[in-house]
Amino acid sequence: MQPHLFNKVMHDICNYDAYFVQKCDAIRVLGLLQEQKLIDVIRMMAYGSSANQVDKIARMRKSTTLDTLVRFCDAIETLYTRDYLCKPKPVDL
Repeated sequence: MQPHLFNKVMHDICNYDAYFVQKCDAIRVLGLLQEQKLIDVIRMMAYGSSANQVDKIARMRKSTTLDTLVRFCDAIETLYTRDYLCKPKPVDL
């Protein structure tokens, strides 16, 4: 993926869902970077990796990885359906 495309998608998704923005927890420890979350989800989708495999590489819990995947797919569907995700035409089927 081209860096400018990744940055555009990341910017759009972070503006859509605050879950992807890095935050501090109650004891002032920084959470995961938005880049880290998006790269892990894209890696899962591109290579067919399981949440357990991503857990070992990125040090994200399985539940966090799966939650991030669901939120990512929801954001992509909401943001890009009208412009890029078209229903198949009868000729295509």
